[in-house]
Amino acid sequence: MKVVRWAVRTHKWVALIVGLQILLWIAGGLVMSAIPIEQVRGEHKIAVTEPLSVSPNVLIPLAEIAKKNEIDALTEASLGQLLGKPVWRIKTPDGRQYVIDAESATSLSPMTEQFASKLAEADYVGSGTLSKVELLTQPPSEYGLRGPVWQAKFKDTDATTLYIDPETAEVRARRSSTWRFYDFFWKLHIMDYDDGKSFNHPLLITAAGAGLFVALSGLILLFIKTRRTLIAWRRRSGS
Repeated sequence: MKVVRWAVRTHKWVALIVGLQILLWIAGGLVMSAIPIEQVRGEHKIAVTEPLSVSPNVLIPLAEIAKKNEIDALTEASLGQLLGKPVWRIKTPDGRQYVIDAESATSLSPMTEQFASKLAEADYVGSGTLSKVELLTQPPSEYGLRGPVWQAKFKDTDATTLYIDPETAEVRARRSSTWRFYDFFWKLHIMDYDDGKSFNHPLLITAAGAGLFVALSGLILLFIKTRRTLIAWRRRSGS
């Protein structure tokens, strides 16, 4: 009897402690299943880029591109397009990256504010307008990477914000009110209240273990109570 009484008390206290977190797990799961991940990532506001077709005769050879921009060695080079123009994307052994106009050999890295604005407007499909473009050396935590980075804010109902790498001229992150709402519940769900990247830390493991204990102990106590009820019922029936 004492053992069962002690087990019931332990079950209740542990359930009380982890009950709130279990509620947050359920709420987080509801939010993450109700909101399409494509909407969270802002994929519905990405402009569709048509494939660019150019004559090879207008492209400057890679060797000439490298020589003009004083690039002695490279580890990677690819031909792509940017704002309707062919560009060379080059990486060097020291980790630097270049975006170079393949028709004029002019380096586009690092991007200017005017170029970043054009790129942001070309990437965005929505009803809002570009309200602010700023180069941040210490970007906010929602970016998730180190600076510097161009932050382009749009004035729309979802407070859309693009983060553009000044060296590669690539949109590295898309943030919005929907993303921030989702991220808030994601952090609560995995109990990582800093950057929301770790989901195997001791706090989460401990809470999950406590939740499992509550579930298993509840089943055992239910079995014991049911067994006692059946025994009492049989005795009353027999008498």
